Amino acid sequence: MRYVVVLGDGMSDRPLRDLGNRTPLEAASTEYMDYIAEKGRCGLLRTLREGLPLGSEVANLIVLGYDPVRYHLGGRAPLEAAGIGVKLSGEETAYRCNLITVGDDKIVDHSGGHITSREGMELIKAAGERFGGEDVKFYPGVSYRNILVLGGRYNGNVKCMPPHDIIGQRWDGNLVKPLSEEARETAELLNDMIKDSISLLEKHPVNLKRERRGQSKANCLWFWGQGKRLEMPSFRERYNLDGALISAVDLLKGIGFYIEMEVLDVPGATGYLDTNYKGKADYALDALQSNDFVYVHVESIDEASHEGSVEKKIKALEDLDRRLVGRIIEGLDEIDDDVSIAVLPDHSTPIEERTHALDLIPFAIYNPLVGGDDVKKYSEKEAVNGYYGVRDGLEFIKLLLSDNN
Repeated sequence: MRYVVVLGDGMSDRPLRDLGNRTPLEAASTEYMDYIAEKGRCGLLRTLREGLPLGSEVANLIVLGYDPVRYHLGGRAPLEAAGIGVKLSGEETAYRCNLITVGDDKIVDHSGGHITSREGMELIKAAGERFGGEDVKFYPGVSYRNILVLGGRYNGNVKCMPPHDIIGQRWDGNLVKPLSEEARETAELLNDMIKDSISLLEKHPVNLKRERRGQSKANCLWFWGQGKRLEMPSFRERYNLDGALISAVDLLKGIGFYIEMEVLDVPGATGYLDTNYKGKADYALDALQSNDFVYVHVESIDEASHEGSVEKKIKALEDLDRRLVGRIIEGLDEIDDDVSIAVLPDHSTPIEERTHALDLIPFAIYNPLVGGDDVKKYSEKEAVNGYYGVRDGLEFIKLLLSDNN
């Protein structure tokens, strides 16, 4: 038996009046995810926990069977740093460095208008030239997602606000706060860079060109998600399986690197609505030829949720279903072994909230050797009646790999 997991980031939602009290999953045309639900078994998972960050790092670690309380005590930045090949020393602290849009003293967009990676690289280079030094290093990532690494002289015991949680709020009211006297120097450094970055980036040639094209300016740096190097067992040590991971975002790639999965880069994978769904499907099918387990992560749905766009979320759901899930299902005939396929989000990102929530999320597992349940459509409402009932997220991987499912 081989296994493939398709994870649509932020796919789950709540009923919306504009959709006739349906969720986007219920309103979207999802023929192939419905097929998995109808042929397989469904249930609900609890993948986020009170007291832990409501982030994709926590949720994806839980889905993969790694308890974040044990293996992930800091923020997401160390994972993203690993995803772009930055190896942290034991003394260094990594921070997520977003390129965001501010206007009228408020945070307008956490993604800098979904700036391209090439544009973002130029802005991060400018930031490095202005603010960088021996203990302050900037690394470009994908689109608006970049990394700052601070040396051991800087104490990471600070409180940083994720920018996607404070859209519409004053940026100067959400600056970094020291949680100890030793961290005061660090907070001052980060806040000075945030303030000074606005004057640096506002008139940068990249942003002037974006302004002329009618695009949002990526005119401010924002730091959050800090943490130090992680230690965790490999996927093979844990499950005696060879695994591969496919994602456009550095956070997921970092998880893959830390647990020693094969991390595959798909040309044209962007982390947004224009991502290469077909390419991800083809890479997944190819990876199944040499791996026991393939994990395919798609970010576009979560991005649409953070934008608060029902139309974009439904489009992303339908593209995921038709162009990725459908292509994988149709290609499984070329795999010599039986393949168990699962579909789920990592967490809920309700459109009306525009941020992650503690809601239970629906999952479906189709094992061709095991009978299904009575669920006919993949959705939050239908999964309530599934065979598995409500489960802790750490159980998911055990259910997937179980011989009797």
